[in-house]
Amino acid sequence: MKPWIARLGLVMLAAFPACSHGEDLLEIYAQARAADPLLAAADAQRGVQRELATQARAGLLPQWSLSVADSRAQADGARSRVAQSNLSQVLLDLSQLRSLDAAKQLASAEESRLRAAEQALCARVAQAYFGVLSAQAALSTAQANEDAFSQQVAQAQKRYESGLSALIDVEQARAYHELSRGATVQAQQGLDDAREALTQITGRRSAELLPLLAHLPAQPPQPQDAGTWVARALQGNPELAAQALQLAASESRIGAAGAAHLPTLSLALDTERRSGTGVPALEAGRSTSLLALRLNIPLFAGGAIESQKRQAVYQRDIQRDSLESARRAITRETQAQYQAVLAGIALMQSSGAAVAAADRALAATRAGQSLGTRGMTDLLLAIQTQAQAQNAHEQARHRYVLATLLLQQAAGSLSEAELAAVNTLLQPKSGRS
Repeated sequence: MKPWIARLGLVMLAAFPACSHGEDLLEIYAQARAADPLLAAADAQRGVQRELATQARAGLLPQWSLSVADSRAQADGARSRVAQSNLSQVLLDLSQLRSLDAAKQLASAEESRLRAAEQALCARVAQAYFGVLSAQAALSTAQANEDAFSQQVAQAQKRYESGLSALIDVEQARAYHELSRGATVQAQQGLDDAREALTQITGRRSAELLPLLAHLPAQPPQPQDAGTWVARALQGNPELAAQALQLAASESRIGAAGAAHLPTLSLALDTERRSGTGVPALEAGRSTSLLALRLNIPLFAGGAIESQKRQAVYQRDIQRDSLESARRAITRETQAQYQAVLAGIALMQSSGAAVAAADRALAATRAGQSLGTRGMTDLLLAIQTQAQAQNAHEQARHRYVLATLLLQQAAGSLSEAELAAVNTLLQPKSGRS
């Protein structure tokens, strides 16, 4: 690892004095998994669809009902009671069978959506976590910049009072200092918002977060081929799988609508028992049973069946177009995140080189000012450039790590295991190996 990376790591570690006692990525993820309302809603939606599948299956299982009717004649006051038992079992109903297929496919789709929600939670936690770290780095840089400019104001004032420099140097230093104060206010606001974004996911205010290691390994995606990653995504992305299952359910609904005009066959056992003064003596207390094989042939329903078929076809077409749109979006997202990983590596290298160059430039400018070859403007610009380079490098480190996770999400392979791998890139807690 290059020496300037190690130096930068020491600078950023000093910016987070309490981080060794903070919370890591897996701890934040555990809090979010227990409290995130979006994941809970996805789990509840899966439960809803499971029950709908159970209800669709119920129509094909035995149906049993009991009824009792008690009546009294006004003329003679005779009373009669009729108890009936009706037991039936569907033998053939293609429409209900296709509806059950659709319900099962939709239940599987919700299983895939729950996996997608779990992966989305991993991504949201990582984005919020590194969003806080990025905001902390920006604030630390802004505060350091403000302190440096404040020192330059004091030095310029002393040099002016001693007759060694002009008043313009003082005013110029003050201008840079005041601008840096505004940058610090904005950075603090950004950090507050980033913390609120994390609280929104976990439901609680988090403590300090562990930052990245100073020595951050940067590896390109494996395999190093965007087409392979796209193929993985099209095969393994759970949201895409849910869309495909919804399309299959739409096809089943077309079959159910088309089968609505076909005959249905069922077996029924009807039992009746009569009692009371109004019932003939030969029938009183006796049970009669009727075993029947019932064939139902729909003839005309006012055009509703044909309309339902057309509606199902339209819904299938909508879902097919949605699936194609999702495939294109996943393809683009996967390629974008693949390129983002490669860009992140390049940005870390270039911004790291910029930090090293800015350090050397600032040291040379300070030496030049003491010799009179560099002015106040040169020094102020060098301080500002150094701060910008340090902040850009830290932001590039965070973006690189996030891009690796978002690429895994697009490919459908993001899980707690990937978060655990990123967790090893964080500075260890005190007493933790």
